[in-house]
Amino acid sequence: MVSNLSKSESMPGCDDSGTGVAGACFHCGLALSPDLDFRLAIDGAERAMCCHGCLAVAQAIIAAGHENFYRVRTETAPTGRELIPDFIRESEIYDTAEIQRQYVHRLDAEICEASLILEGITCAACIWLIEQYLAGLRGVEQVRVNYATQRALVRWDDSRIRLSEILHSIRKIGYRAVPYDPNRQQELHRRQRGQQLRRLAVAGLFGMQVMMLSISLYAGAWSGMEQSFTFFFRWLSLGLTLPVMFYAAIPFFHSAWRDLAQRRVGMDVPVSIAILVAFASSCMATLTGDGEIYFDSIVMFVFFLSASRYFENMARQRCAGSVEKLVQSLPLTATRLQANGDREATVAAATLAIGDRVLIRPGETVPADGTLVSGFSALDESLLNGESNPLDKQPGDRLLGGSINVTNPLQMEVGAVGADTVMAEIQRSIERAQADKPPLALLADRVAARFISIVLLVVAGVAIFWWIEDAERWFDIALAVLIVSCPCALSLAMPTAISAMLGKMQACGLLVKRAAALEKLNHVTHVVFDKTGTLTLGKPVLSQVVSAAPYDSAECLGIAAAIEQHSAHPLARALVHAAGDIADRELSGVFSVAGGGLHARIDDVDYFIGNCEFITANSCAEIPGQWLESIDSDALSAVILACADEVMALFTFVDELREDAITTIESLCARGISVTLMSGDRAAATRQVALQTGIGNCRAGLTPQQKMEAVQDLQTAGAVVLMVGDGINDAPVLAGADVSIAAAGASSLARVNADIVLIADRLDGIDQVFHMADRTRRVIRQNMAWALFYNFGAIPVAAIGLVAPWLAAIGMSLSSLLVVINALRLTR
Repeated sequence: MVSNLSKSESMPGCDDSGTGVAGACFHCGLALSPDLDFRLAIDGAERAMCCHGCLAVAQAIIAAGHENFYRVRTETAPTGRELIPDFIRESEIYDTAEIQRQYVHRLDAEICEASLILEGITCAACIWLIEQYLAGLRGVEQVRVNYATQRALVRWDDSRIRLSEILHSIRKIGYRAVPYDPNRQQELHRRQRGQQLRRLAVAGLFGMQVMMLSISLYAGAWSGMEQSFTFFFRWLSLGLTLPVMFYAAIPFFHSAWRDLAQRRVGMDVPVSIAILVAFASSCMATLTGDGEIYFDSIVMFVFFLSASRYFENMARQRCAGSVEKLVQSLPLTATRLQANGDREATVAAATLAIGDRVLIRPGETVPADGTLVSGFSALDESLLNGESNPLDKQPGDRLLGGSINVTNPLQMEVGAVGADTVMAEIQRSIERAQADKPPLALLADRVAARFISIVLLVVAGVAIFWWIEDAERWFDIALAVLIVSCPCALSLAMPTAISAMLGKMQACGLLVKRAAALEKLNHVTHVVFDKTGTLTLGKPVLSQVVSAAPYDSAECLGIAAAIEQHSAHPLARALVHAAGDIADRELSGVFSVAGGGLHARIDDVDYFIGNCEFITANSCAEIPGQWLESIDSDALSAVILACADEVMALFTFVDELREDAITTIESLCARGISVTLMSGDRAAATRQVALQTGIGNCRAGLTPQQKMEAVQDLQTAGAVVLMVGDGINDAPVLAGADVSIAAAGASSLARVNADIVLIADRLDGIDQVFHMADRTRRVIRQNMAWALFYNFGAIPVAAIGLVAPWLAAIGMSLSSLLVVINALRLTR
């Protein structure tokens, strides 16, 4: 920045006489503010400064005796903006509202949540470091990092810290983060695969040459080889090992240096130590011509470890593929209709706004959530809820982004976009569950973190022992112990299994929000069901029409349906649906009484339809005693049709049972689980459902608080309770149960408080949850058993000198690969 510039040459911020350009800061060249007046005497003249910062820097330069700086400089001092690295400027774009609409989910006015793609993660220690570092930032409320997907779910207070600051903080500790975007994630995966394959190819290609030379050296040591050939082969092995060291092994060194810079001992620290120590020892032996060389062990170690991580990476991506497939199902473009509906425009799906009307042709994917306003069709929602059969849709029905239009063109009004769609909610829930760590996983992480430090101490002890016992073998044995002891398999045992299981469950229409709940499922002793909307469809169905003489049942149903067309009550809709085609009747004087019924005049005859109290209060009709008994004992609900002086018909309704409710209860009982039905409905209706499903224990007329107390009583008695519900009134007990499941179509509050949500409108998902939990438990136990057996079994064997370094490299790599392959069985 400083040179001997002649006075005739012009400088930014200065004129030829050395005075500042009018209106510009003498130090940095920026425009001066009319509200500020900062001046400093430089070269015998008053120089204007734009801010306190420039004034302070200029004063420091003059005080240090470097006033000549301003005479010979070639340009003004860089501004703060010029000093900001490019990646910080790039990250600031994510603070804008338009960009955050796509990537950030606002939980309230200040609290935000976003999923971040992480680059540079190599082991479980990286997860710990990122979580601990971000959790210590002011304004960050929660951080969960998933090793399987290599994404972080971060929740922060936007009034205290910005998203760009979080991204910058991650960059400061050696990683790179950007908001999750499926296309960027795919590009990152492609780039990672390419880099890993190239490094693997280099390690394999040069490793084979080194191994052939090593065979020659070993054979020559037995048969007698000329010294000149031995020196030549050693130097050739060194040259062939250099590309492996300084290209294929570079990721291990970078990761180890990052860990050490943060005063952490990660998985790659012992790996890097082993490689560097072996290489240094081999170089010394090559230079002096005395001692053993380990170039063959180095290249094999790097090759097998690189191969293991490559296949592990492929397996992780396959485990996490359900979320990727889900997000990638959304189209990039959409057909937006103009206000009058006669003009179409192809736009980016990300630019759709609430209230836009879009056209969805057969075979196209719904670009956002919304309401069907025109057309009839069937939609394939299998990717969202696991339902294999297309679902019929008509105007007024809700359409979900990611579903596929099968038969006819549709017009939809957009109701939710970006982070507010159902698909985004499913994605966030899966990511939360994948990042959620059960107690056993937390224990494994703590053991793995301390295990590395202990291993390094053990290696030091083994080296000292063998140095004293057999100085010729100490290095080989210590190196083998260092290589064989890396606890990669222990750290991978649970995350890979959980990710594989969550992907499989999502494909089956099961949304797991808290992975820790799956561990509790294996201990469940009691399942408590809500009735309405859970075991039943929550929609009344006309079950019986009893007409009084001399009236005809069909005629009474027609009159009742004609009147009930003017009501939105569920029982009214059930009557209209049961009647089918309704004959046109001229109605007059229609009025309704909330919670009672309706009155209407047809052909100068007054008709009343409603409950018993309404009929008694508004007509002179006397209700038969057998009708009253039937209402009290059997039906879910009933309405009566009457004229001015006599009753005409009794309509009774039932809440239809879900078709798989009985088989679900039977499967739970077969597992030895006690099933209880708790409902706020009347005793007769509750007993009827209990009798139909085979539930022996039922309780009716319960308030939400009473349900909660009943569950707490079971828990106090030692039961582990699973609650299944769907309504707002079920939210407290869903939150209080040990494990909770929200049925399909549950209220928002119920979904928030549930551990698992049934996306598909089927109850057999509950049995699938138990089945998957059993399988996952077995796989995790197998992985943990193998990891512990390997680490605690291989170290003693290596410590007594029975494992060569090259064999240790193979064993360590295969142990990690084995737990990943075992976890992949859960995806089948």
